[in-house]
Amino acid sequence: MAEHKSATGSAVIVMSRRPRVAMVGMASENCTFSVARTSLEDFEVLEGDALRAARYSFLDDDEEDFEAVEFLPLMHARALPGGRITPATYGSLKDALLVRLEEALPLDGVLLDLHGAMHVEGMTDVEADLVRAVRSVVGQDCLLGASMDLHGNVSRALVERVDVFSAYRTAPHIDTEITRARVCRLLRDALENRWTLERAWVAIPVLLPGEMTSTLDEPGRSLYRGLTEFDGMPGVLDVSLWVGYVWADEPRAHASVVVTGIADQVDTDIADIAQTVARRYWDARSAFRFNVPSGSLAECLDRAIAAPVKPVVISDSGDNPTAGGVGNLPYALRVAHQCEDFLKGKKRVLIPGIWDAAAVEACTAAGREAAIELTIGRGCDSRHTSAFTVSGTVKHFFDDDPVAGRQVFFQIGKGITVVLTERRKPFHHFADFHQLGLKPEEADLVIVKIGYLVTDLQSLAAEAYLALTPGAVDQHITRVTYEHLERPMYPFDEDFTWEPQAVRV
Repeated sequence: MAEHKSATGSAVIVMSRRPRVAMVGMASENCTFSVARTSLEDFEVLEGDALRAARYSFLDDDEEDFEAVEFLPLMHARALPGGRITPATYGSLKDALLVRLEEALPLDGVLLDLHGAMHVEGMTDVEADLVRAVRSVVGQDCLLGASMDLHGNVSRALVERVDVFSAYRTAPHIDTEITRARVCRLLRDALENRWTLERAWVAIPVLLPGEMTSTLDEPGRSLYRGLTEFDGMPGVLDVSLWVGYVWADEPRAHASVVVTGIADQVDTDIADIAQTVARRYWDARSAFRFNVPSGSLAECLDRAIAAPVKPVVISDSGDNPTAGGVGNLPYALRVAHQCEDFLKGKKRVLIPGIWDAAAVEACTAAGREAAIELTIGRGCDSRHTSAFTVSGTVKHFFDDDPVAGRQVFFQIGKGITVVLTERRKPFHHFADFHQLGLKPEEADLVIVKIGYLVTDLQSLAAEAYLALTPGAVDQHITRVTYEHLERPMYPFDEDFTWEPQAVRV
């Protein structure tokens, strides 16, 4: 046996055995402005070997790197971004997660595999509530490490309950598994070396959409690359910067910095590092821009029609399902339908992924090649648009997609093809198109429910535009009504000064 100090500074007697670290998590990005709700059926729950293969394959790929610790993938629940989670759903998943932890005791550490922007109806700061519950099971001396999305919202309550953090440094995200592996290594090292850990947190009064803060473009690119200058500094384990999640009307919605260090081993004060990073973000606040030309959908369509190249990709950004939009607004179809070039086939437009189970059922009942009048968007949020009735032809059916369920091609005129889905599904990757036999590269215009373009759509687009369309995740954020933000907050307020003050925990 050996005695050492835990992350909380208390003396702990541990057996001379390989440390045990559980891997659990719950993740969704929940828009408080959406009329939809996220329920249990929306979550994919993975456990054991399936979880290990899906999210923690680095344990096997770098087996020697992790052999000093017994990592135990227990449970992870993940839902596509959407509306607020129902209390019953959260309670059920939380209880199941806690049972898995209890069954795995004793534990020396826990990887908390989170997003950071969950919202449960009637609650705020859900991640802090989840971590509080985890602590109640594993005890105060168990090390907790959180892997998070940079679009998460970080509160003081969360920082006080987690020992070490690391957030993605790329958007679009290409370092998700790298970040999870990084936290596992930090937990391994902290347990092996019996470190006492400390954090410094700064809440930055800036709240911007991810479409403005991509790390592919300035100033996001330089800000995130600038974090590497602190990597490897004596005693500094991690420096993370969150831009926050803008469509959550909560007090914790803001940008944040957390620096994790080893107590008594840090050459540079972690509070100074946190304040330096926060100051850089604050100073750059007015330089953030959309990474492609933006405007109303009508303006973007005019540019697309005039474009000498194809395909043009337009982001229907206000109804983006991967930001929490519902995904059922026919607004873009309604506006495109007014364009004679599309209807007469002079230009071909593809609109994939309007979620409407009733419209899919109507097409199925009519049958292939049936010419019908179809109402699309029945039941959509009338604050943003209304249902749209249009004549067209049912072309193809595709059954049993694990995400979308049934899918239907509906042809309007000679130039507009709409893909209707039984369940909500984003069309962001080539596989989403190709498995249906769609060739988006042959279209003149592709209108996708997305914000900034992910890698596949970037490579597809000869030109790209971001349409400031209505919806639950309206990119024109200053026209969104917030009630619970801490104020002042940029860009909702502009005429105020601010100095970063780190909180040490």
